[in-house]
This record gives sequence, C-alpha cells and structure tokens, in this order.
Amino acid sequence: MVLSVIAFTLVSCGETKKEETKQVEAPKEEVKKPAVEEEEANNDVVVEATDNMRFNVKRIVVNGGQKVKITLKHVGKMSIDLMGHNLVILKKGVKMNDFAQKANAAKDNDYIPAGSENDIVAYTKMIGGGDETTIEFDAPEAGEYDFLCSFPSHYAIMKGKFVVK
Repeated sequence: MVLSVIAFTLVSCGETKKEETKQVEAPKEEVKKPAVEEEEANNDVVVEATDNMRFNVKRIVVNGGQKVKITLKHVGKMSIDLMGHNLVILKKGVKMNDFAQKANAAKDNDYIPAGSENDIVAYTKMIGGGDETTIEFDAPEAGEYDFLCSFPSHYAIMKGKFVVK
C-alpha cells in the first residue's frame, strides 16, 4: 500500500500541464510630436540667483529694437564676499572661458576685467544674499549671446543664453 501511494504521487507530480500564454499587443498609438512653441519674448526680466550657484533661468528671450530691463535678485543669504553674484551678457564671439579667467583677477572691479567693455553687452553689479540690482540697456542685434556670473568659478554652472528676436 505504501508503494502504491508513492507510485501514485510520482505519477501525478509528473503530469504538469503546459499553460499557454498569449500576449496581447496593445494597438500602437501614433506618437504626435508637440508643435514647436515659439518662445515668448519679455523685455522686463527677473533673474534669481541662489546660494547653490544657480540662476533660475537658462534662457532669456527679448525683442530686438527695444529697451531691456533685467533685475537680478540674490535669493540666498550668503554674503557678497562668499557667494556674490552678477549677470554679464557677453558680445558675440567672446569666449566665455577666456572672459571668466580674466574676471577671476578683477576682484577690485566686481570681477569685471578692466578693458573688457568691448566684450560686454551689459552687466549688473555684484550683489550678496538678499540684495537685488537692475540694469536697463538697448537690445543688441538679433542673435544668441552668452550670459554668466563672473564671480570666480561660478560661470561653470551659472550661465545661459540671452536671445534677441
């Protein structure tokens, strides 16, 4: 009897049913690409800078042939000597890295190198935590320009494009 129970168990364990799995493919939906949005130009811009060496914008888009007003707000708390920020818009063709290297040595001039007026469209003064400053200037010719913070080593992160339509 014991042998027949063992034999029955072995036979019944050996009979496994193969389950068929059928994958049902979902109908393919056509992926629609979003229409290219036209960037909205704004000639009155507020840019925030933080204690984490960040601007809140990577692109500033303005209309050409008009006045531009940029307000820079340092929303952090650190002092100007530890975490000062400015915003410098470079002219076309000026290499950001070269400008920033010269700026490192210009502490006495808010990190704006002497003799660099031909390299700059406009710039704000250097500010510390809780401060703000505003500049106004005529938009340059249409195109893309680099902007950066010229405080030592900030330009590697604090940079973007100034676009004139």
